[in-house]
Amino acid sequence: MIPPFNSATQPRGRELARLSTGVLVTLSPISTHGLALGGIIGGVLVALGVCILWLFIVRSRKLEAYVASGGTSESTPPLNPDHIRTDLQRDHTPTLDNDALLCSICANLDLYQFFRDGIPERDQGIPLGSLSSILEKSYQCNFCRLISFHVRQTRMLDEFPHVDRSGIECKLSSRKSGDLRTYFPISERFSCYHLNIHVKGLRSLSIHLMQEDAFKFGRPTDFDGRRVKNTVDVGLVKKWINLCQANHRYECGNIWATDNVDRKLPRFVRVVDVVSMAVIPAPSGCRYVALSYVWGGIGAEYWTTKDNIVERSTPGGLNTANLPETITDSILFVRHLGERYIWIDALCIIQDDSQDKISQIHTMDLVYGLSYLTIIAAGGTTARDPLPGYRPRTRTLQQHIEVVQGLHLYAALPRLDEALALSTWNTRCWTYQEQVLSRRRIYFTGQQVYFECRRSVFCEDIITESMRHKISNFLWESSGGYFRPRADPFVIGDMLRSYCFGHYKHAVERCTRRNLTIESDIVDAFTGVTNALAVGIGLGDPARAFQYGMILTDLHRALLWQHDPHIPHTRRSLPDGNSLPVPSWTWAAWRGAIDYMTEGRYKDINNIASETSVVETFVDPWYIVDHSSAPVRLDVPREKLPIGSPVIRKSPYLPPSGILDPTELILDIHRPLEPGTLIFRTTSSHFDIASRARGGEETRAPVRHNVFDILSPASSPSTWAGTVILPVDHALPTSLEFIVLSRADMHEESCAFYPGCMLHVMAIRSQNAGLVERVGLGVIHEVAWVASSPKEKIVFLR
Repeated sequence: MIPPFNSATQPRGRELARLSTGVLVTLSPISTHGLALGGIIGGVLVALGVCILWLFIVRSRKLEAYVASGGTSESTPPLNPDHIRTDLQRDHTPTLDNDALLCSICANLDLYQFFRDGIPERDQGIPLGSLSSILEKSYQCNFCRLISFHVRQTRMLDEFPHVDRSGIECKLSSRKSGDLRTYFPISERFSCYHLNIHVKGLRSLSIHLMQEDAFKFGRPTDFDGRRVKNTVDVGLVKKWINLCQANHRYECGNIWATDNVDRKLPRFVRVVDVVSMAVIPAPSGCRYVALSYVWGGIGAEYWTTKDNIVERSTPGGLNTANLPETITDSILFVRHLGERYIWIDALCIIQDDSQDKISQIHTMDLVYGLSYLTIIAAGGTTARDPLPGYRPRTRTLQQHIEVVQGLHLYAALPRLDEALALSTWNTRCWTYQEQVLSRRRIYFTGQQVYFECRRSVFCEDIITESMRHKISNFLWESSGGYFRPRADPFVIGDMLRSYCFGHYKHAVERCTRRNLTIESDIVDAFTGVTNALAVGIGLGDPARAFQYGMILTDLHRALLWQHDPHIPHTRRSLPDGNSLPVPSWTWAAWRGAIDYMTEGRYKDINNIASETSVVETFVDPWYIVDHSSAPVRLDVPREKLPIGSPVIRKSPYLPPSGILDPTELILDIHRPLEPGTLIFRTTSSHFDIASRARGGEETRAPVRHNVFDILSPASSPSTWAGTVILPVDHALPTSLEFIVLSRADMHEESCAFYPGCMLHVMAIRSQNAGLVERVGLGVIHEVAWVASSPKEKIVFLR
């Protein structure tokens, strides 16, 4: 039961009555006749005074109510902006009290004008002095103290402990927070501003006006600061949810909202009933909340197992469970929101039943994609941590307010992406798909609570939920967790494949930058994303469209991944220490960050500015060995050069063609092929390699992968033929075998080569019994390739 809000307001009418009565009592009678006319006139004057006083009080009460409510009521018009601006220009003169606690630099700032009109961009920022001087003046200047508090609170200087603070210059500029639409006296637009402190070489900070001062500028409190309380206002959270539900029906529907097929939770999915406190099968079509949190490696005493599932399935069965605080708070919060069901993996999946776990893991796209709301516990490191701000004394308030030139100012708390960057939750691989598949998310962080949907971001410390504005800069300060695997029905063919691969590429690059407690979970932790892509884009059966985390329907592009140059070259392993039985050609076989930005890397290992694409495919057909050790042909569309391409007028590479004979798909009839082996026909050749010199390593992390030159053996001395990226922390031979994959959409300008002259090649290394494995990826000029007299080869890539 949510307690009612206290209403500590006494009717102003009573105060007025007491005041008017007191005035009348002080009038003593002089004459019953002679003062009759005077009495009448006096009465009129008193009545007139009462009316004026009444209007003043009512006006004041409206303004107080407007500020207290956050200024989000459409029915309450702002004050006349023209009159307010005139009054400010006429009356604003800094007083001794305003400037008494300001240094000489800050005293010359006209903060009223800056918040009203912004700082012209031509000024390129107003110098505030060095960071060291601002820190030193924080004890005698309110504005310097505001900046210093933020710098110390965010520990910005900890990232650069040896930097000379006197050399860090600070500048003041402004940024438009957004535009408001008003209806008084006529429809017009307000531009709202906040201030930015640019700290050279460090993160900037935003200074906001607090909501109680918005009336001084004749506008509502939108985009102004809101005082953060010790505990989150659940009513405000409900308002955020309702705003999204009422105004974002299409954008924030579930990720299959426009499909003809009605996606529902399978019958084996369970939820927690927060009323009966039992784990039950999810009722058909029920509205439920999901939880995303960090387990933190704590014990299994609270898990649902084969031994306690029967007890937990009865009403009250969870009341005796020793649940950690993250789960307890989430259940109470859902109850507080007025919802009934919540999905929590540790309670809704039978943790010691492998078949149940596999079934549930492979339906994560539905669990999070269909959830009404997802609670994200981003403020803790284990499940024992509470939801910060849900209960008293579970978070430390970090909002610091200073009065400067009569204005209440504060340095904004971290935006959502910044807050998440500081969290353990954001480093976990499992939480990636839980975030991107959810349409609405409530983030509990150590700083404050945030709401994010596919269209808006709301938070406790900034008022942005008014419908007065259509868009604001704050709406772009999102977590980056946008994922919508649903293409426009008019997007077909190559455009659809490109759209799909763009989503896939982005997800791989994000997911591989996160950590796993059990390395072998990598494919399972990515399955929700691949399932959603397969269904949303229409790729068919997810098990056929994706294998080992790779998108097989666009295999030509999917093979072009590269290691982060600063990550060691190591294979993922099973819990027992053995290598993960995932083939070397998939990124899932390797630890660390992966990306598909390759063209820039071939010129400079630290450059990832441009992307290489495939303009012509050479391999057809592709086969993959299934779990029964049988080769299965893949349906991979081909890319062809357009008529009139400059490549056609040169001496293009001609790949081998024709259908493979079934006998060519077998290496040894006495030894079945391992599942995941790719089989295809291409050409092969050997080239010498030489590592390029690396510069500036003293200022960067150690380079684990570097650019190597591919040298043509057909000339003496050897000449450059191409570039390959290889690991440097392993002993490499002076010569490697390469195989051709596809044609790259790039060329070496320094050599005046024509566009499309470069071929994607893979460096391989032989294993036993004719199998090969991936060593690295590169590009080579097709003329050099043809000159090397390559041989046709059937590749068994494992």
